[in-house]
Amino acid sequence: MTQDISSGRRSFIKTSSTLAAVPFVGTLGAMHARVAQAAGFSQRVIGPYGPVAPVKDLTTGLELIKLPAGFSYKTYGWTGDMMTDGQATPGSHDGMGVIVTRRVGRSQEMILCRNHERGNTAAAIVTPRQGYDTVASGTNPTRPGGGNTNLVFRDGNWVSSVGSLSGTLTNCAGGVTPWGTWLSCEETISNRTSVGGRKHGYVFEVPADPTLTTGEPIVGMGRFQHEAAAVDPVTGFVYETHDATRLNGIYRYEPLITTGVLGSLVQGGTLKMAKIKAVINQAPSLLNPAPPAQAVLLAPQLGDSYELEWVTIDNPDADPVANVPANYFPYVTGVSTPAGPFKEGFDKGGAQLGRGEGIWYWNRKMYIVDTSGGLNAAGVPGSGEGTVWELDCDTQVLTCIFAVPQPSPLLAASNIGNNADNICISPKGGILLQEDGGTHTFEGSIVGCRLMGLLPDGSTFTFGENNITAAIRAQAVAMGKAAGSGEGRGGEFCGGTFSPDGRVLFVNIQTPGITFAISGPWGAGPL
Repeated sequence: MTQDISSGRRSFIKTSSTLAAVPFVGTLGAMHARVAQAAGFSQRVIGPYGPVAPVKDLTTGLELIKLPAGFSYKTYGWTGDMMTDGQATPGSHDGMGVIVTRRVGRSQEMILCRNHERGNTAAAIVTPRQGYDTVASGTNPTRPGGGNTNLVFRDGNWVSSVGSLSGTLTNCAGGVTPWGTWLSCEETISNRTSVGGRKHGYVFEVPADPTLTTGEPIVGMGRFQHEAAAVDPVTGFVYETHDATRLNGIYRYEPLITTGVLGSLVQGGTLKMAKIKAVINQAPSLLNPAPPAQAVLLAPQLGDSYELEWVTIDNPDADPVANVPANYFPYVTGVSTPAGPFKEGFDKGGAQLGRGEGIWYWNRKMYIVDTSGGLNAAGVPGSGEGTVWELDCDTQVLTCIFAVPQPSPLLAASNIGNNADNICISPKGGILLQEDGGTHTFEGSIVGCRLMGLLPDGSTFTFGENNITAAIRAQAVAMGKAAGSGEGRGGEFCGGTFSPDGRVLFVNIQTPGITFAISGPWGAGPL
């Protein structure tokens, strides 16, 4: 995603040896903190906003999430709620961004674009123009059900919601462009041509006015399991992430037209993949033997940094490559079917990530989430609980600014970070991570997916937590909401985006599909 702020960015500490000691939550906090620091990893601290506790939704009265004291929220657009255009709100809410802010008379209006990560369904999203792929699967009435809805807020109040992109599949995240549109990313490489449909695995551009959505894929941006995108407003380059475990890299699309207008990206460009050019700082590897050069990003430590260069992908629309032998890619032990662009980029020296997820631009930096960066309990690289990278757009230096340590009996790693997925940055530069690791147990209590603040020293703090228990879901169903049943605290947070004035955080919980608008004393902390 893209956000350009003129004020200076807080400098992240580049090496683990200079990490400042800070409080850590838990009865074994001091011991855990020393272990984490010595190993060059992040730790969890007491948040500047204070502890979180259940807060009632001002819309339904349900205690859906936990927040610090003084914060409140309203919910909108639950799955199944009727939209302005007469169709039910699609489920599986995911990536989201504010694409337009404008004056309407004396009012201030915001338009958000929201992804829906849906597969084939009998109830595809209805939009003013025909969707990308509307063919049913033979005699099966289902068809691609992913896409987008546009939401309008005026003076802080919900005004309308309508379908804006249809006929796509598993639209996971995306990103805002500087010219006021949304890039919607398909997280799939499926092919429906056998039933008369179309290939999938592309990026689509969605404007504020749904009647202008063409549904034409930006083929030059590659065909792979897209996660998110962010535009460098200076160069016009679009950085992209790829969500396929250890079969993904960091990409950059260099469009022919860099001035940026609706439809400019589809006019063509060059796709490239990141390759490590030089090691700037690298802690001793925890692996024996040390990982190959192309795999060093899979399990970094705080302060690890590399200079990147970019290899050209000659065939960005390549089909997936079937039956690649085991161990062809580092730490991929079985036969694999990677996306074509990744296979080409890897063969040219491109670097692997664990699972590329959220990406956000802020003040000449790209912030990139690797949801499974690090080591799991068995020591497998790229199967851990998350890392975050900062890429300097001018120097092309990539630095690890957040790294969850390997789980162990001593260290409850998931309490530091539990597979962060989406990322967003507030107008004043505060980084907010959104987790997708399900529930975990810490000191005898179940912890739901969280909203986690990331501090300059690599520490995290809890800002919000999913509190949708089975009992609360049952209460929501009694109110007529399509809330489902059973434990819901493992539902992921996603789609976080701040209003341009920093007063409201919009965010989704994917299941059962709810959009939140959170307000409160943001000035008490960095967000």
